[in-house]
Amino acid sequence: MPLLELDRVDLGHGTQVVLPGLSLTFEAGERVALLGQSGAGKSTLLAEIRRRLDSEAAWCPQGHGLVPLLSVYHNVYMGRLDRHGALANLINLLKPRQEAWQEIGLLVRELGLEGLLRRPVEQLSGGQRQRVAIARALYQQRSVFLGDEPLASVDPHQALRLLARIQARHTSSIIALHQHRLALDHFDRVIGLRGGQVVLDAPARELTLASLDALYPDAGPSNHEAGVAAST
Repeated sequence: MPLLELDRVDLGHGTQVVLPGLSLTFEAGERVALLGQSGAGKSTLLAEIRRRLDSEAAWCPQGHGLVPLLSVYHNVYMGRLDRHGALANLINLLKPRQEAWQEIGLLVRELGLEGLLRRPVEQLSGGQRQRVAIARALYQQRSVFLGDEPLASVDPHQALRLLARIQARHTSSIIALHQHRLALDHFDRVIGLRGGQVVLDAPARELTLASLDALYPDAGPSNHEAGVAAST
């Protein structure tokens, strides 16, 4: 059953079209990796998918989207701000709700952030901030996970562990990546963007690292080796 269908739509920012005449269908239950150079249109595509799915999808943006001065707990809690009234959220800012504190504590422990609930995000490393952003998305408890480079700031071992947790908690996932081996080994389908066009759309099992080279013309034929290094 289709999760989402795009039929010859022009996607972009304001009057600037980045992805003209785009047609794609995403099936429910699919795990889709989006690949392509920076500027190829991955973020633009994800923004449109997010707009259309709305509350069905958990969102993990590029750049984390965290509030540096707030604690790990409060940043993760923001994943469910829309489920509580303004007064309840204000009270929680001053005095965390016990139930939420326990639930978020278990979640961040699962992601390797044990003991950091009270720590301001500005004091964390890049990899720790990335995990906080993922925790916030998981805390939303949606059926679909949308991620714009959610694994970019963590080491290969952490990337595998985090991806496993993301996929275990969501029926469907659509994630922009740069780790080629991860895309081939842990996703059902790979969509490749280049120059504002979909130039690759195939089951991951039918692809090889070498077949992804066309997505990165400026990197030369050894580009796929970076994908190996990034995921071993």
